[in-house]
Amino acid sequence: MATLTIEGWCKTSDDKKSTPVGEIHFYVNGDDHLHLEQAEERLQKTHEPEAMVDVDMTTLELITPEGCGPLSDCKFRVYLSASDQRGQFHLVGHRASDGSLIYTNAVMIDQLA
Repeated sequence: MATLTIEGWCKTSDDKKSTPVGEIHFYVNGDDHLHLEQAEERLQKTHEPEAMVDVDMTTLELITPEGCGPLSDCKFRVYLSASDQRGQFHLVGHRASDGSLIYTNAVMIDQLA
């Protein structure tokens, strides 16, 4: 479906500012895309602020930057842009070594098609 390489960020604690970690590479397959679209539609109907979509780590083909290491509990966070209510998502997870939040910049869901 779509192979993405997106800038990644690290947040070590709630009171710290996010810092760049480099590019994160991952693959969004057809099932993932469908789940992202379904989450977008649900948010448009329910007006919830966000939805979390489970990620199949066996098909994600995740490559993290050097020094970042493996991630655990990866999910796609879906939300609607304030201006036009279009769905956006980004990959979020926690660094296995220390539990720090790792996330990517956002991508418009309809750009995957």
